[in-house]
Amino acid sequence: MEKTANTISTDLQKFIDKFEPAKFKLMTKGIEIRGINDLPKNISQARALIESMKLNLMVVHHAGMLAYRAFEVNVIPPAA
Repeated sequence: MEKTANTISTDLQKFIDKFEPAKFKLMTKGIEIRGINDLPKNISQARALIESMKLNLMVVHHAGMLAYRAFEVNVIPPAA
């Protein structure tokens, strides 16, 4: 089995540098930010940061992520 290196998009790197998450996991579509105490506030801040910096990213959150207080920030794929 070959290991492939995940590359981080420039928009995602800008978000990480500005938002400064304490714990995050790199995934193929983006990052998963974990261990957040005030989840609604942090999701709102992430969305506002993405909008203000005009980044090609989106915040994803579903009920299954509540157990470990997390949300994802994914790269929006380019239109075909």
